[in-house]
Amino acid sequence: MEKLVIEGGKPLSGAIKIHGAKNAALPILAAGIMAEGTVVIENVPDLSDIHVMLGILQALGCQAEYQGDTVTVNTMGVHEFHIPEHLMSQMRSSIFLMGPLLARLGRVELYQPGGCAIGERKIDLHLRGLTALGAHIEESGSKIVCTAKELRGAEIVLDFPSVGATENIMMAAATARGSTTITGAAREPEIQDLQNFLNSMGAKIMGAGTDTITIEGVPVLTPGTYRIIPDRIVAGTLMIAAAVTKGNITLEQVCPAHMTSAIHVLKRAGVQIAISGDIMNVCAPTRPKAVERIVTSPHPAFPTDLQSQIMVLLSLADGVSVVKETVFEGRFKHVDELSRMGADIRVDLNAAMIRGVPRLYGATVEATDLRAGAALVIAGLAAQGTTVIEQIHHIDRGYDRIESMLSALGASIHRVSPVPSE
Repeated sequence: MEKLVIEGGKPLSGAIKIHGAKNAALPILAAGIMAEGTVVIENVPDLSDIHVMLGILQALGCQAEYQGDTVTVNTMGVHEFHIPEHLMSQMRSSIFLMGPLLARLGRVELYQPGGCAIGERKIDLHLRGLTALGAHIEESGSKIVCTAKELRGAEIVLDFPSVGATENIMMAAATARGSTTITGAAREPEIQDLQNFLNSMGAKIMGAGTDTITIEGVPVLTPGTYRIIPDRIVAGTLMIAAAVTKGNITLEQVCPAHMTSAIHVLKRAGVQIAISGDIMNVCAPTRPKAVERIVTSPHPAFPTDLQSQIMVLLSLADGVSVVKETVFEGRFKHVDELSRMGADIRVDLNAAMIRGVPRLYGATVEATDLRAGAALVIAGLAAQGTTVIEQIHHIDRGYDRIESMLSALGASIHRVSPVPSE
């Protein structure tokens, strides 16, 4: 298995462009199969999750080509409604194909999705929403079969603002007969990006970014070209990395409006942030200050996907901080690894109390999930000595060659591949 080796203690400096958002690209790639023809998606990050999604599209009958940061998908040959279990098990986002396949073929067969082990993530809201649109669902073990002779608009209320359920319902409803209203919808920027993509193909969707989305079904969607928004979680990760290393970096091609809560928390910690259009400068010449309380919650609150990273900053801050995790119950697995590096963190149910220490120390640690892995990379950049991070395939799911990004900013980090046995 590959590893990352980091020599800590080097302040980050320089400028870097932020790549496209994984959490926008995956549902948009899935939605592309709803239109017959050639769909071109630009600013797509080179991630293992993206390659799994392309593998699924090819298994469904698409022709997919990845060149540079552009994915071209010819959807004319889509005929298969069965998603292979070995691909479903690799990535939770494969669930996004339920709505598009129901809309295109009237049937989808799939399995409970895999992905990071960060807590229970039920798909009941997906199934309930699709049922309201007219789908018939049968479950047998881990297999799920959804069929629909016709999808019809409906009034759908989500008990929780699930991003995935909101997006699946949006896609299925885009070509359903009549009007659909989603109340209690998730408000994430990636949902707005999906709305914009679907509308660019002829859909009639309004309200993404608010808690009420309305969809007026259209008979057919027409393929075209679309550019993915920048990844706000990657941008936030790099901002935190600059702060813990007392660095000074400039992020280009960012969308600050998508990051207001993260920017607010970092400013409370004493980080200097200057914004000009899609360019953001992050400077942290001194030790960060403790932040009394951070609570993760659905957008626009502080994102759960930055919880583990911000905990590294708080581990080095002057004072005591508290982080409460309200989205995923299994998202404190990085705490034990950070503690091995010298962090002082105490967990009580879904809250963590972090007492800042003067420094962290290099150690051999394991990435237990995508964002936990990013947090360990940040810790390694700030730590004294050498840090070795194992199980980095998790990190590759969400960061396009993280070692290259950080090396470009002056970090001492490299990937080590196993020596093949003779």
